[in-house]
Amino acid sequence: MPKAPRIAIVHEYLTRMGGAEKTVKVLADLFPAARVFTLLYDEAKCGKDFPAWRVETSRLQNFPKFLRARPKFLLPFIPSAIESFDFDDYDLVISSSSAFAHGLILPVKNRHICYCHSPARFLWDYSHEYLRENKITGLKKILLNAKLKDLRIWSRLSARRVDRFLANSLTVQKRIQKYFRTDSEVVHPPVEVNKIKLGDHHENYFLIVSQLAGYKKIELAISVFNKLRRRLVIVGDGPRREFLESIAGSTIEFLGWRSDAEIHELLQNCRGFIFPGEDDFGIAPVEAMAAGKPVLAFGKGGATETVIHKKTGILFPEQTPESLENGLALFFSQEKKFEPKKIRAHAHQFSRQVFERAIRRIIAEEFAKISVDD
Repeated sequence: MPKAPRIAIVHEYLTRMGGAEKTVKVLADLFPAARVFTLLYDEAKCGKDFPAWRVETSRLQNFPKFLRARPKFLLPFIPSAIESFDFDDYDLVISSSSAFAHGLILPVKNRHICYCHSPARFLWDYSHEYLRENKITGLKKILLNAKLKDLRIWSRLSARRVDRFLANSLTVQKRIQKYFRTDSEVVHPPVEVNKIKLGDHHENYFLIVSQLAGYKKIELAISVFNKLRRRLVIVGDGPRREFLESIAGSTIEFLGWRSDAEIHELLQNCRGFIFPGEDDFGIAPVEAMAAGKPVLAFGKGGATETVIHKKTGILFPEQTPESLENGLALFFSQEKKFEPKKIRAHAHQFSRQVFERAIRRIIAEEFAKISVDD
């Protein structure tokens, strides 16, 4: 019998359980013997899904807690930390990369599959906004720009070491081609569609489930819902929470992070899901559709691949309060035409089962190449 491949999984940070980490969890479940490598690890937040005995960290884990909590201060050390992982005992490595994990150095005999959530946004298409958002000016801006340039060179050169790129969306596939100058295959992230029940009613609130970061553009939704005095429930946390709460009116409620079960219940009971940011893919809107709920989303990025305009939701064209408000008006005019069962059926094409079948096929193809080489 042919031997099973020895597989390792790599992800930049296991310090919170976001969409990318949920994808890594599915990979870890698919290959239970695989060891998981990461730059930084928070057992309190991720230990349930990634127990400490299974995780191998980089030397950055030994840095002071103050620095570990602020990875942007670790930028000068990250490329060498990624390259220092030793994979001599493995046949095949799957990296889950949003910035750096694609930069591994592997033995010639190994195969490297990179599941790319996106080339690092702060290095490429979001770099100028990243500097503005962090209010970096003057000499700091000059020095940081120089460092970002070095990281861009490293990022592009290290992408050449990847044997096979998988993109989590068509949007990311285009970025991989533009910035890394290489082809990729689209494999959408796994969504736990079967764990979410169809909602057959609503409690007249709209829902956002998101990290509260600048690029998510939550303030657009707050502006519109303040003006219209409609109820908006926001699940999530992040660096912008204090600011967002300061501009929110009485009809807007912040719940912080909630368990998956609580989020599923909120999805089942909401009137619609609001997605004002541009995301690489966007798992949360698909989860909303799994509950049969229509989505109001900015018409750019991953939402254009998951939301069918006037069928499973509404796409608004500009990231402005006026455009979102017009989109909401169209939502109300179309609301009776949205069919929950059809919306849920559409979500099934992004299910965990579809993702697992694709990954098993790709692993088999890559392992066959290893066997031929041997």
